[in-house]
Amino acid sequence: MKNGVVKKLTAVILLASLCLSGCEKKEEEKTSIKVGVTVYDSHDTFISELMGDFNELVTKKAYESGVAISVEVMNAGWNQSTQNSNVEDMIDNGCDILCVNLVDRTAPTAIIDIARQKNVPIIFFNREPVEGDLDRWDHLYYVGTDARQSGAMQGEIAAEAFTKHPEYDRNGNGEIEYVMIEGESGHQDAIVRTEVSISKLADSGFKVKKLQSAIGNWLRPQAFTKMEQIIAEYGDEIELVMANNDDMALGAIDAYNSAKIPLEKRPVIIGIDGTDAGVVAVKNKEMYGTVFNDTKGQAEAMVDLIYAESVLGNTSGIDFSEDRVIRVPHSKIVGE
Repeated sequence: MKNGVVKKLTAVILLASLCLSGCEKKEEEKTSIKVGVTVYDSHDTFISELMGDFNELVTKKAYESGVAISVEVMNAGWNQSTQNSNVEDMIDNGCDILCVNLVDRTAPTAIIDIARQKNVPIIFFNREPVEGDLDRWDHLYYVGTDARQSGAMQGEIAAEAFTKHPEYDRNGNGEIEYVMIEGESGHQDAIVRTEVSISKLADSGFKVKKLQSAIGNWLRPQAFTKMEQIIAEYGDEIELVMANNDDMALGAIDAYNSAKIPLEKRPVIIGIDGTDAGVVAVKNKEMYGTVFNDTKGQAEAMVDLIYAESVLGNTSGIDFSEDRVIRVPHSKIVGE
């Protein structure tokens, strides 16, 4: 009887030892993680600046935490099929967590399915999946901003400009004749920024008249080409140019430079993002203002979420704006 008890106790101790050994091994594994990142277009100015901040903050977090964090970045080049392949490759390469800047925000199904099958969490960033997609799994997150807030602030900047400077209404008819340069056709942020910015301006008491709108696909060269055509057609009638991002606002500025139209004869030009080049344009009075889209704040939120999900295994310490969503606030930048 005594021997039987001893054998049972020995077995319990042995099992406990095995459990402790396994737990220690698990903790050791958590001291090293691999992050896979895929972006819709690595040449996008905003994304490039965001990834620069992200890489710096990953290095900082690794140093402070003692966790080795490696990052693999892939460029989808505007192709959703390519991005789906990127995700498969990164999972096969042993990535513990993915950060996905969607090419097509309406088509994350394939990415979600393979990640869930392999139990690899995803942080979507900058380009938000459509409503309901994040509900498909508890380990799907989004880090970005509120497109309505950026549009509202852009409209506020325009209203403030024409309130402080009534002479910007060049023909004195009490109506603001404007041009809108939009991002991708059908893209939620482009739609929201476009609609909300003009609604905010109108709600501020100004009459507005759209002369023309053009799709610039977030790109400076495309906005330049479209704006050249619009300047040729409308000339001095244009009193305001609103662009869904700074690169397209800079494209509009390029068109005015190309046309050799002096600053004092140009319309008010306002962008969104607060990129380095955009802020320089504001300082140089080529752009009246922009809405700061905080790259560092978003990158920091991504890194904190990566650490909480992959190292701590607990996101309870994350300050979510909504369920598994972090929205970093915008702010206004004007010449004054």
